[in-house]
Amino acid sequence: MNANPGNLMALRSRAPDGGTAQAGDAARTEASRNGAEAAGTGHALLELHGIAKQFPGVRALDGVTFAVHAGEVHMLLGENGAGKSTLMKVMSGVYRADEGTFHHRGQPVQIQSPKDAQALGVAVIYQEFSLVPHLDIAQNIFIGREFKGRFPGTIDNARAHTEAKKVLDLLGFDCDTHTPVERLGVAQQQMVEIAKALSQQARILVMDEPTAPLSERETENLFRVIRMLKQEGVAIVYISHRMSEVFELGDRITVLRDGRMVGAARPAETTPAELVRMMVGRDIDLTYARRFCETPGAPALALRGVHSPNGIRDVNLVVHEGEIVGLAGLVGSGRSEVARAAFGIDPVSRGEVEVFGRPRRGEPHESVRLGMALIPESRKHEGLAVTRSVGDNLMLSGLGKCFPGGWFRPQVANQMARDRIAELRIATPTIGRRTAFLSGGNQQKIVIGKWLATGARLFIFDEPTRGIDVGAKSEIFALIGRLVEEGAAVLLISSELPEIVHVCDRAYVMREGTVAGHLTRDQLSEENLLALGMHDA
Repeated sequence: MNANPGNLMALRSRAPDGGTAQAGDAARTEASRNGAEAAGTGHALLELHGIAKQFPGVRALDGVTFAVHAGEVHMLLGENGAGKSTLMKVMSGVYRADEGTFHHRGQPVQIQSPKDAQALGVAVIYQEFSLVPHLDIAQNIFIGREFKGRFPGTIDNARAHTEAKKVLDLLGFDCDTHTPVERLGVAQQQMVEIAKALSQQARILVMDEPTAPLSERETENLFRVIRMLKQEGVAIVYISHRMSEVFELGDRITVLRDGRMVGAARPAETTPAELVRMMVGRDIDLTYARRFCETPGAPALALRGVHSPNGIRDVNLVVHEGEIVGLAGLVGSGRSEVARAAFGIDPVSRGEVEVFGRPRRGEPHESVRLGMALIPESRKHEGLAVTRSVGDNLMLSGLGKCFPGGWFRPQVANQMARDRIAELRIATPTIGRRTAFLSGGNQQKIVIGKWLATGARLFIFDEPTRGIDVGAKSEIFALIGRLVEEGAAVLLISSELPEIVHVCDRAYVMREGTVAGHLTRDQLSEENLLALGMHDA
């Protein structure tokens, strides 16, 4: 279903029953009428001046000034760890600023809690989801803002599902609102997060890498909604590492580096290369150029007629030593399910999986023993022990390999972790830093790093650059390139078609749970990948 401005405005005029929501309706209706005027008064909807935030051993923000205006998309760029997410958490009241001031429509205000930010109309779509897994879609969208039932103390669940369906329709997301979110894929959960933010009738909407897990169609629907929100006078702060999005959507651009504001521009006044130089302080090769494999080695991974209860059927593919093989397809096509079945997370009901010529019939621990490594799509939930330290996570998978006698030596383990931190340029003050406190890009590096100690020779990378800045992407692809040059085999799953085209030696394309086609190096193009992946192809 395509959204239209009338439907969107009608939806945003409704709010769940309750004093707070009702009190906000009048102010937001007035703001909607005056959105264009507010942008022209010279006063921003919200201004942050001289914001500083210190964590143990890290000055995350250092004197940052940032403003958002009605009816614009303000792009916020920077490497992972530059301070983008911290700044947004300060704006949304999750963190309290150590220094700095806030002004709302020119008037000084305090933001010391999420409640303060919500009263100013701030809503955030975080890169890491804030959903309750066992609750259904409608309950998650209106959590804390439930509709009152006919009798005191009751909830009108029927209305919640009706209103949830309306906002999902605006996003072109066709899904039963009674579905528990734990049954949804990553892309579907992202759509629920977006729907929840839209239902809050925010005047300032923060989006942190909202399209990272979305398909091209879902992304187009989101862009359509963003343009409608702009017409209503909503201010949008958009964090992205995709340059195409920056120039397609952005009205203004601010760049952070090492917790400081290092540049600002309008899209028409700059180029991707200039923005990258501001972000990383050096030139970056955006083409991911590599020497392609001319003579691949023996098969490292072979799937023959593989079926699984997770939805894949009759999957056939082969990955040889010394090559990078892509696995493309739309969200929901079965890409991650292939990785899970190959690694042993999900069972294989029919067919064969061979690793270096040997059948793999067991669970993931057998895959590791055979030399396989999986970098999963959801690093936070499946790739890391986020409550443990950086050092612990880096050594987690390689303990048996590094200490075969069973005697753990802390000094040796700590030195190996430090070496891995230096090799992968992981930004952390100490190896004892809790992994949860690191940026998404540095967490992803840790997920990759923990497998290097195992001696793995077959790597499955599932969306390895999701939510990663251009500098970190370049480093990750350089690492993948070194692995295959040393004889390893790589299966690369990516929603970024340019990555498949520029990095892979060849590629398979999934559609509706099975392999729709295979493209050789000279056939690899975005057009061919899309043609095979589209449901109506």
